[in-house]
Amino acid sequence: MPWWPFIMSSNRLAGPGPSNWISQVRRRSSLLSSRIEEEGFSEQEMSYVKQGEDALQKAISILSEQDGWTVETVAPNGDKVLSKVLPDIGKVFKLEVVMEQHPDSLYEELVGNMEQMGEWNPNVKEVKILQKIGRETMITHEVSAETPGNVVGPRDFVNVRCTRRRGSTCFLAGMSTQHPKMPEQKGIIRAENGPTCIVMKPCAEHPNKTKFTWLLNLDLKGWIPKTIVNKVLSQTQVDFANYLRHRMADNVSAEMAPAC
Repeated sequence: MPWWPFIMSSNRLAGPGPSNWISQVRRRSSLLSSRIEEEGFSEQEMSYVKQGEDALQKAISILSEQDGWTVETVAPNGDKVLSKVLPDIGKVFKLEVVMEQHPDSLYEELVGNMEQMGEWNPNVKEVKILQKIGRETMITHEVSAETPGNVVGPRDFVNVRCTRRRGSTCFLAGMSTQHPKMPEQKGIIRAENGPTCIVMKPCAEHPNKTKFTWLLNLDLKGWIPKTIVNKVLSQTQVDFANYLRHRMADNVSAEMAPAC
């Protein structure tokens, strides 16, 4: 995962997936980029920028729809995962939690320290930035860890990522793409992320805390029953929130430790 964690499952048996939507966005962004003049950016770079923007807008549109969500799981601490099925991209999952840190601190960890995610998220083997385009767009390659018992083996992803700020709210969006530096690798399945986005904004009652929402849509290209898909996705989102909490707590402890 990226700044979204890796999920070991697939929507292949659960109905439509994001592949068609991803292909449409890539084609559309390629056509549009040829008509956009942006000093310092090539047509291919502008295509990546447009893909990231499309993923962000699609994710915001999905999150703005309050109706039709089904509760998948609620953790004892109140962390919640909901889901709904959309006709164009299949099933999406939404994690809703409150984090003790301000959005700026979480943003720095998830974006500024992105390549360190494997240090604290057991679902991640590696995150590597392949290319940066300006300050708000990048292409990344991620490799996931296998699930316990190797029910699902490692997957890899190539994603375009888009970061935006609107006032005090941070958006971290993305989707699968292709990049010449990272063709499909022998011996590992290339999975796909549909429109995926983390939204972080200060809590109204406690401005130094964060309302953290993570929209997830992906297809890991396997053949896993729908019931297992739903269970694994929900639990992994909850686990990610806890891994991130531990990471942020460790960061605070390190900052407070006396210098030798």
